Amino acid sequence: MSNEREDWQNLLLGKETRYESSYNPQLLFPIERAVSRAHLGLAGGELPFFGEDEWWGFELSWLNPKGLPQVAVARFTFPATSPHMVESKSFKLYLNSFNQTPFDSWQVVRNILVRDLSAAAGAAVAVELFGVEDPQLGIAKPDGFCLDGLDIETRHYQPDAALLKLDGDRGQVSERLYSHLLRSNCPVTGQPDWATVCFDYRGPALDREGLLAYIVSFREHQDFHEHCVERIFCDLQQLAEFEELTVCARYTRRGGLDINPLRSTTQGVPLPPRFARQ
Repeated sequence: MSNEREDWQNLLLGKETRYESSYNPQLLFPIERAVSRAHLGLAGGELPFFGEDEWWGFELSWLNPKGLPQVAVARFTFPATSPHMVESKSFKLYLNSFNQTPFDSWQVVRNILVRDLSAAAGAAVAVELFGVEDPQLGIAKPDGFCLDGLDIETRHYQPDAALLKLDGDRGQVSERLYSHLLRSNCPVTGQPDWATVCFDYRGPALDREGLLAYIVSFREHQDFHEHCVERIFCDLQQLAEFEELTVCARYTRRGGLDINPLRSTTQGVPLPPRFARQ
């Protein structure tokens, strides 16, 4: 996908910007989801998935009424049905703008974040704040079978759905697969984005070697995290009729933010806990 698309030309990514330290909600830059979804044949009509984009912010700070800095870790949950997502650099600049602004309480900060992010996304965004020693911030190992030990040979480094196949010898299955080898690239700056991608499905068995080669084929692909996961989900749906299918990717953080999209045929499926690279 070209990095010269008209809807990306005004993004803050890759441009020199001034970091503001006084609260400024105007820094948030929405991106319309429909433009990239049109490339997947999803323009208009009902989406073929449920899901959300879970962001974690690790560099959130502000002042209390006495001028003492407060620090928190934040979890932001954007519904996949929102008409807009938020451009990541604008999100970082927005959060940075809290640094030298006094607020009466943590609850006030949370309420402001909910208000501003919901306005930018065009839908209700959930916000949770955690103290930096909160035990809920622990990490876990992915469940299921890790594909990365499979001995495959591949030279495909652009997404190729033809690599996906079914394994007729295994028939119908219910299984969880994952890989730490997903890499895509920012469509504006070209910077690499690294992720662990997880598959939870029930139906005809996937050929594991082909699935791993398909994951690797994103290695030189340029697109946003959310769109990569939607493309993976749609390619799998084109392959076969699964009774249940969930695809999620937990990306490593950059600039204090990580993005974790989940798309599923089932509503309300939770994201797995954070992994070691996060």
